[in-house]
Amino acid sequence: TAAEKYIAKYHQLAILEMESTGIAASITLAQALHESANGTSQLAVKANNHFGVRCSSNWAGKRFYRNGNKRNRCFRKYNTVEEAYKDRSSFLTNNKKYSFLFKYGKQDYIHWAKGLQRSGYASSRTYAKQLISTIQRYNLQQYDKMSIDTSNGDL
Repeated sequence: TAAEKYIAKYHQLAILEMESTGIAASITLAQALHESANGTSQLAVKANNHFGVRCSSNWAGKRFYRNGNKRNRCFRKYNTVEEAYKDRSSFLTNNKKYSFLFKYGKQDYIHWAKGLQRSGYASSRTYAKQLISTIQRYNLQQYDKMSIDTSNGDL
């Protein structure tokens, strides 16, 4: 499936972000799958934005408007998917409204999902349920227990 291909391609990136920030890899992958339609959405394809991160008043990077229409919301545009993953991690770690999430362990994806919904990451009232369902359907929690050996220079 498209989801399984996405997971195979990006799970190591999610683990690296978890190691550097403490954000559960399962949450990162579930959000990316959901927000980017398995990497196939217009935002993912044209802007490398796999997390639906919008422009903020202090965003100095490239911008993307859906369908090229400036009346639409402004989304952050990245040069690479890796840049999108790093920026989303930074967005969560540097934003006070998400700071409470980091008291949950890296393997506590249920509290992470509920906390993201409670703090307004997405407008959907079923956001946590969708993330948890995706994590369990694809066994994404297995990545919360993994690490990447970067000592040999490989990913």
